[in-house]
This record gives sequence, C-alpha cells and structure tokens, in this order.
Amino acid sequence: MSDATEFPPLPDRLSIDPDSPHFVAAVFEHDVGIRLNGKERKDVQEYCISEGWVTVPAGKTLDRKGNPLMIKIKGKVEPFFK
Repeated sequence: MSDATEFPPLPDRLSIDPDSPHFVAAVFEHDVGIRLNGKERKDVQEYCISEGWVTVPAGKTLDRKGNPLMIKIKGKVEPFFK
C-alpha cells in the first residue's frame, strides 16, 4: 500500500508572486524547496533552472512601491518537493 502523492512537474521558471506570468498555483499546494549551489535557500522569490539564477530580497530595502528590492544570484538551481 503506497500513499505516495503525485506531485505536479516543477516548471523551468517559477515565481511566488501571483501577478507574475510564471506563477503556478498547483505547485504551491505542496512544499517546494530550492537548492542554490548545493545549499538550501528559504528566501527565494523566483527561479529559472535553464538560465541558472534565483531572485532573493536585498535585506530590508524596499522599492518605491513598498515591495522588497530583489537581487539576482547565479548558480546551479535545484528545485525539489519537501
């Protein structure tokens, strides 16, 4: 008896922002983790596997609309389900 749940396939590019065209609600029904260069990151806002980058907030800095200012970090991106 296996109770293995079926996970949706992880897209090449994914964002947690619901207004983004790269937001996929079905993926966020499960816990998603991101490894960048072998280390798990918990503050990733968006990732792209093929281009090898993630975006993360730059500290407490805000843009003029009050959203966190994002920086792009490059490396080997590995998304996974927890």
